[in-house]
Amino acid sequence: MFEVVAFCRKVRAKAGAFSLVLAPLLGLLLLQSHAANAAPNWTLDPDASVLTYQSVKKNTIVETNKIRNITGTLSSAGDAKISFDLNSVDTGVDLRNVRMRFLFFETFKYPTAELTAKVDPAAFADLPAKRRIKASLPFRLSLHGVDKDLEASVVVTMISDTQVSVASEAPVAVHVEDFGLLPNVDKLQQAANVTNIVPTASVSFDFVFIADGSKPAAVQTVAAGTTGVGPVATDAAKANFSDEECLNRFAVLSRTGAIYFRPASARLDAKSRPLLTEVEGVVGKCPTLKVEVSGYTDSDGSPEANKALSERRAQAVADALVAGGVPRQQISAAGHGEESPVAANDTPKNKALNRRIEFSATKLAN
Repeated sequence: MFEVVAFCRKVRAKAGAFSLVLAPLLGLLLLQSHAANAAPNWTLDPDASVLTYQSVKKNTIVETNKIRNITGTLSSAGDAKISFDLNSVDTGVDLRNVRMRFLFFETFKYPTAELTAKVDPAAFADLPAKRRIKASLPFRLSLHGVDKDLEASVVVTMISDTQVSVASEAPVAVHVEDFGLLPNVDKLQQAANVTNIVPTASVSFDFVFIADGSKPAAVQTVAAGTTGVGPVATDAAKANFSDEECLNRFAVLSRTGAIYFRPASARLDAKSRPLLTEVEGVVGKCPTLKVEVSGYTDSDGSPEANKALSERRAQAVADALVAGGVPRQQISAAGHGEESPVAANDTPKNKALNRRIEFSATKLAN
């Protein structure tokens, strides 16, 4: 959970770093344009770059995590763009990774975060002479469907004529409420059974850019002392999940609250499609398991009517998964009505929590 908050912060810091990187790189581009017919573009080296974020839970427990898969470019015109693969959140624990992805970032709807900036190369024209410049530059961060203009302090170091490092001068604070993520902190707290997750994260980064066409050997030397950096394989690259990974994903997907029906109806809303697609992908990588779709309601209405409605809703989800390619023999549906509430049926918010679809799995019979 904290990782999620921290990650948001991390993205923000990273955005600032990229903006600063762009500026010095542009200065280099200007110098090189005198020696060549065309100035080069620049590309972020993911193996030499690192971004970490710290979050706090229970008021005192600090956790440090990473976003591994980062890509970025800087054009000779000064346009910078950095993308963060939120499915590459690395907390060191699979279950925590999945919670961060599905509950906090909602990667089934918002799989990436993006930083963009426009840099004036004239402001950093003396970087080749100074070799190191501190600056505060503006950037725009797009996260969870929200665009926000931010600013960060960074240190830009010219490693060589073809390599530039952009690092945070100090940890950058990122506030989750700025990106509409505060309700998702509640989901994390409930899923992990923890309290007091601080809704602000501290993000640190060190990004290395190389000129297109240059050899990255020196960059590898710079990054030699860094551990746990660079790209990692995400779920998309895995052929199948282990049983534990499957169960982790079904348990967390059950908590997203992203399956929607019309009031008192079993008709699925189109807004459910992103999560259904995610579930289909997980089931496809758990071929030895049978998945049960369970429907629940709040306590409004008679128990008999609620049970019937929950059965129809569970079956509607199961049918949608089969229509999406899941083998019929791998899916079953059951309705439980108002049984097993997860909250008291005393407020609209709590009733909404009880109206839910859950996924569980057992071994397929031979």
